[in-house]
Amino acid sequence: MFAQVGKILVVLALVAMLGAQWTLLQTFAWTAMLANNLRTHSFSQSVSRTFDGKHPCPICMAIAAAKKSGNKNDATQSHQKLEFPLFEENLVLVAPSRVGPFPGGLFFPKSFVLKPATPPPRCFPV
Repeated sequence: MFAQVGKILVVLALVAMLGAQWTLLQTFAWTAMLANNLRTHSFSQSVSRTFDGKHPCPICMAIAAAKKSGNKNDATQSHQKLEFPLFEENLVLVAPSRVGPFPGGLFFPKSFVLKPATPPPRCFPV
């Protein structure tokens, strides 16, 4: 149940990121316009009136206005430049003066070098 809801939310997020909601709304608007035009005109006249762009419906005008306002917001956003602190270009790495074993003589904690218990446990108490 939760996996299906998660998948649906991911699909909706992808649709919103790609801007496909405008395509879906425009398809709905064209379908409604075609149905309205079919009431008063022939099929060929209804199709031409729907897609000619000279007779937009209120939904089409709202979609066009929303697309324009969305594009203006994207264009007016200023992109921040990454600024890095100044540093010397002549970076010098110095090797340590004394190289020796790991302090304490061990590379691993004692818990890693202990042998397992023999014989191994056969079952866990329930």
